[in-house]
Amino acid sequence: MRAIVVDRHGGPEVLTYAEKPDPVPGPGEVLVDVLAAGVNFIDVYHREGRYPLPLPLTPGGEGAGRVTALGDGVTGFAPGDLVAWGQGAASYAERAALPAASLVHVPDGVAPDLAAAAMLQGMTAHYLVTDVHEIHPGDQILVHAAAGGMGLLLTQLGKLLGARVIGTVSTADKETRARAAGADEIIRYDQEPFAPRVRELTGGSGVDVVYDGVGRSTFDGSLESLRRRGLLALYGAASGAVPPFDPMRLQAAGSVFLTRPTLGHYIAERADLERRARDVFGWITAGQLDIAVHHRYPLADARQAHEDLEARRTSGKLLLIP
Repeated sequence: MRAIVVDRHGGPEVLTYAEKPDPVPGPGEVLVDVLAAGVNFIDVYHREGRYPLPLPLTPGGEGAGRVTALGDGVTGFAPGDLVAWGQGAASYAERAALPAASLVHVPDGVAPDLAAAAMLQGMTAHYLVTDVHEIHPGDQILVHAAAGGMGLLLTQLGKLLGARVIGTVSTADKETRARAAGADEIIRYDQEPFAPRVRELTGGSGVDVVYDGVGRSTFDGSLESLRRRGLLALYGAASGAVPPFDPMRLQAAGSVFLTRPTLGHYIAERADLERRARDVFGWITAGQLDIAVHHRYPLADARQAHEDLEARRTSGKLLLIP
């Protein structure tokens, strides 16, 4: 089979399109023909070695495909089933052997590419708006990179749950996309500092929660944007990791809270995985959640996909199609 292989850490140039042996499902695993694989910043971190995995590696933790074979002890799945995953491995490939525990069934009415696009970011958005900070009608929330894949989902779900959504973007085109997703207010952070504008838009009080997947370049302003006892949900680090800081800054900002969550801790139980996937797919089929796919690349073009993602030339989800 053909797959993307990384044999040394580095930039997008280390992503090599190569021939690999077909995987064989072991006990508890399912063999899947991959129909679409999601491209995410976690894949960049694995490629760079920021979150190191043993080399050589095939990136990709998210995707959708058809079951072709079952390993020993697997129940609940059968050849021909359409399945999706958000915490798998080696998805940048034509075939993958995945733990059955990481898979969910894709319901009728959800296409394979949309299922692949929805899993990691969709379930991340789900836990951010239901568990990390349960949004209630009237809440005011700040969504960074509101026209990105995660930002568009958080904006839509924020509005669905009754929040007033303030989004930050960097271009006029991205402003249009974020407003189309339902953002009430947009701040062009390429034109003005966002924290003072957030204060102005909230009558000086600040927002209830900041959803920040950007990291280093937005962290200070995110703290400054919170109301007293507000919450900063730092779920990513697209601009780099936040340097160590004095916890007294949380007190000075208004006894605010900071969390650095990860999806794995919110789908560690099978019931949570199934519940989150069920809700996300339900929102999609009901027309309440639009999954914006920015571009579908051939698997061989994984390098281009990573370059586009890191350069922030995209708005919405990137997929690799084997």
